[in-house]
Amino acid sequence: MNLHAKLLQRQAEGKAVRLGLIGAGKFGSMYLAQVPRTPGVHLVAIADLNPAGAQANLARVGWVAERSRAASIDAALAAGTTHVGEDWQALVRHPGIDIVVECTGNPVAAVDHILAAFAAGKHVVNVTVEADALCGPLLARRAAEAGVVYSLAYGDQPALICDLVDWARAAGFPVVAAGRGHKWLPHFSQSTPETVWGHYGLTPETARIGGLNPKMFNSFLDGSKPSIESTAVCNATGLVAPPDGLSYPPASVDDIPFVCRPIAEGGVLHAKGQVEVISSLEADGRAIPYDIRFGVFVVFEGETEYIRNCFREYMVRTDPSGRYACLYKRWHLIGLEVGISVASVALRGEATGAAIGWNADVIATAKKDLHPGEMLDGEGGYTVWGKLQPAATSQAAGGLPLGLAHDLKVLRPVRQGQSLTWADVQVDEKLSAYRVRREMEAMFGASLRQAA
Repeated sequence: MNLHAKLLQRQAEGKAVRLGLIGAGKFGSMYLAQVPRTPGVHLVAIADLNPAGAQANLARVGWVAERSRAASIDAALAAGTTHVGEDWQALVRHPGIDIVVECTGNPVAAVDHILAAFAAGKHVVNVTVEADALCGPLLARRAAEAGVVYSLAYGDQPALICDLVDWARAAGFPVVAAGRGHKWLPHFSQSTPETVWGHYGLTPETARIGGLNPKMFNSFLDGSKPSIESTAVCNATGLVAPPDGLSYPPASVDDIPFVCRPIAEGGVLHAKGQVEVISSLEADGRAIPYDIRFGVFVVFEGETEYIRNCFREYMVRTDPSGRYACLYKRWHLIGLEVGISVASVALRGEATGAAIGWNADVIATAKKDLHPGEMLDGEGGYTVWGKLQPAATSQAAGGLPLGLAHDLKVLRPVRQGQSLTWADVQVDEKLSAYRVRREMEAMFGASLRQAA
């Protein structure tokens, strides 16, 4: 990897990569902590609904005040500083910005930001993976049509998984499985913002002092975020989703090759080339030593006796047959690693993960019995969680994507554990994200039906 050398060259030439950041919350702040330490990069502008909050976050991560006080984007470009404001449209349109980093976490808003960036000829690094799970295949298609690069964000687990999958395939190994870790027990799927801290081992007061968002943390716990991220991985790599959602088999790192192999060989996979999420808890709640809770993995296959003998010679941990092995990272550094995507897009014209088709979907599924007149409250809330499904299954059922399951009125009864459909809710058809999603379904749905 020579990205650092290329960044140093850009710095020496006075041709810094010029960025605009939309959203300066937790994830964005982590990247902001790295920007002053990265050569050849100029963060020209930040757009946030709360500019004062963005300035506070800049101070918290160590920026000196003068660095972010530019009165305009033009002034920031001239002085090598950063402008902070509310106007994301001005940021996206400005010709002095090369790459937009979308970091709001709001899938409906993110779709608008991303499409506007494409229209303005800007590359996009998309941190809001919820938007990618909602309509990533169409976003990737639109980027190609505009002649720009659309990329998942390195540091978040989907891009790291894509990197491992690419490593295995480029080295000549068939990919058997890939995924991430998670702290999981089945009843977590019914968790709400009121119960989440108990499952995390925190008190509500500790969470309040830490400024932790219960709905956001609950989206991780209840399985929504693992399903969202697995959807992005499937669509970016061509791997397949399990037929009835993630099974969260418990395993230590060393045991991943034991469980992530086909069912006929003693594992949990319905097919080779599948995503899965590994639990860091045994079924009785005991913590597993040397877990992959915060990490990512790829399981790959030694197809010949010679290759399997090489595994043995170099003491690779495999399943009992010696056929399946695993490469992994036990941690991901989230926003601290986004610079890898920025450099890859700017200097190589390469995404660190982007959809190549519609393979999987994440569908809103009832946490409780839902009744007509109730309002859905989206990812991490009280009413629904996200379930991973093959795209063909979702398309055939008319599944309601989790990314749009917010502030929608329920029209007919839905049982706990049942996935919702478009017909179950009253949708605001004026939302551009809704129209884009429906366009994606029409664009890719015919090929899904033919494949089925």
